[in-house]
Amino acid sequence: MNFAIVVHGAPYSSEACLSALKFARAVLESGHSINRVFFYHDGVHTANSLIAPPQDEAPISEQWQEFGIGNNIELIACIASCLRRGVMDETEANRYEKSGSNLASGFTISGLGQLIDASISADRVVTFGV
Repeated sequence: MNFAIVVHGAPYSSEACLSALKFARAVLESGHSINRVFFYHDGVHTANSLIAPPQDEAPISEQWQEFGIGNNIELIACIASCLRRGVMDETEANRYEKSGSNLASGFTISGLGQLIDASISADRVVTFGV
């Protein structure tokens, strides 16, 4: 079975992000596949490379990066949600004349079309957070 995953919750203010990661790992361990993970609304905070959690907390953003890169799974952050929350790649930082970019490696900024495409090609779409 092929899954698409949508994450709405921020990594440290909601269980959604960590629950989605645990689910994604279980999906692959069960022999299924994931075509794309789409971070939407506050979920895009996961793609912020400047997140620095205390040492006694899980580095959720880094874990997502390792998961995506290690399993060749697209991690897409919604462009509109990113811009509202100050998460930008170099292209967007230049476009809006910002001093720098902060998109974590392994993540790509793109539009809702990527979510629609993932939904069409997946057998199941699983959403975490509100």
